[in-house]
Order: sequence, then structure tokens, then C-alpha cells
Amino acid sequence: MNREKEIYKVTLIGSVGNAVLLTFKFIAGMLGHSSAMIADAVHSLSDFLTDVLVLVFVRISSKPQDTSHDYGHGKFETIASFLIALALIAAAIGIILSGSMKLATWLKGGQLEAPGTLALWAALLSIIIKEILYRYTAARGKALESQVMIANAWHHRSDALSSIGAAIGIGGAIILGNRWTVLDPLASIVVGAMLIKVAAELLKTSMGDLTECSLPAETEEEIIRIIQSYPDVQQPHNLRTRRIGNRIAIETHVRMDGNLSLHKAHERATSIEQKLKERFGPQTHVTIHMEPVK
Repeated sequence: MNREKEIYKVTLIGSVGNAVLLTFKFIAGMLGHSSAMIADAVHSLSDFLTDVLVLVFVRISSKPQDTSHDYGHGKFETIASFLIALALIAAAIGIILSGSMKLATWLKGGQLEAPGTLALWAALLSIIIKEILYRYTAARGKALESQVMIANAWHHRSDALSSIGAAIGIGGAIILGNRWTVLDPLASIVVGAMLIKVAAELLKTSMGDLTECSLPAETEEEIIRIIQSYPDVQQPHNLRTRRIGNRIAIETHVRMDGNLSLHKAHERATSIEQKLKERFGPQTHVTIHMEPVK
């Protein structure tokens, strides 16, 4: 199965799980009078919508290079990750605002309706399903080196964390009685704050790629070591790196014996390029500029 089809398969499995969960959560939240569960359902809805984003953008990013995109369409996958992070932040803000309104009502002496056990069961079921989806999606995302799949996996994990917070709030309100119904909206506020933290990390990564951020220092050091493993290649310099979707681009200058024939110098550059592609993937973009040793 090729990379695009595998991403589609994993994402479709997640979207089915999200569709089932968001329907159950909305019903359980309304029938169980739980603001935390309704907030959790909104989060599952955002998960479902981001699944749709993944399916659309992965198809675009898998297109080969053409006259309008000399480096391919990999950046579209990064755009999808960026939009997922924004969707997560929007969902988190909505959750926090909803919980804050409930909390304000309680602080003014208003009575909050106690959540029902159906809402608690919905939260517990969500924790199990979403954690399974997180582990499955994250494992496949790492195997396929797909940034957008890893981002989507964290959306599953954040939903599991959201459900844990909801379960604590709902369970506490049920067990401790009407005096503690405030635990339900408090849980939704805590969950919202957790989601913003996760979204901020995803946003930072995708923004780095979109603004041509260099690869980590340890990766660049490894690239230099690979180049220097050839004894007749000296002084690699002007190294430039960046990420293009799930691929990376490497550009560097190297020095060789000026008496080498063009054929020999080209052979050596091709050998370095192949070794870098063996390490970082066959679609790695490598440009090597050769200079004579001074």
C-alpha cells in the first residue's frame, strides 16, 4: 500500500471513530446535563473536521512536482497541520468560554444542574477509544514520516485528555452531590487550557516549516558527518536545510581536488547524494556545489 493510501486508511478509521463519539457525546451531554461533556463533544467535532482536512490536503501534497511547484506539493501537508492547530485552539477557546460562563453563574449563587451517569459513561468510553486511535495514528505517522498524521494523532490524544478532565469533573459532581456541580465546568476549563498547550506546540512546528526553519542542529551535524566520510571531499560549508512536507531539502558546498576530472567530481557528488537519500529518504532534495581546494 502506498503512502497516500495508508494515510487515507488511518485517517478514515479515525474519522469513523470521531463521528460515532461526537454523536454519542452530544446526546450524553444534553441528556446528562453536562457542560463538560458537551465541550468534549465539540472537541470531537473539531477532530472530525480536521480528519476531512487531512484527507483533502494529503491528496494535494502527494502530487509530484510540476511546472508551478518545482519542489513538489509537500508544503500543503504542512498547511494542513497548521490548520489543525488553529482548529484545536478555536475549540479550546470555545470550551474555556463555555466553562467560564457556567462558573460565573455558580459564583453568583446560581444552581448548576448535576450531570447524569450517561455523561460519565460517555467520557470513559471516549478515553479508551481516543487513546487507541492516538497510539495507532501516531505509530503509522512516524512510520510514514507524515507530519500531518502526527498532528492528527495529537488531536486524538488531546481528546482523550479532554475526556479524562470531563470524567473527573462529571464523576466528582455525581459522587459529591449538588454542592460540587461546579466541578463539571471547572473540568471543561482545565481541559481547554490543556488543549491550547498542545495546539501551541503543533502551531510552532508547522510555522517553523512554513517559514523555512532549518532542520535541528543534530540533523545538520549528521549531514556534515556523512559528507566528511568521503576522504577526498573537504570543508563542507554553506549548508542550508529545510523541510518540505514529509521531505527534507539539503543544499551545501564542498571542496575537492581541483585536478579531478569533471567526470570523477560528478561521480563523487552523486555518491554523496545517494548516501544522503539512503539516510533521509529517496525523495530528499539534495544540491551539492563543488569547488576546488584552495
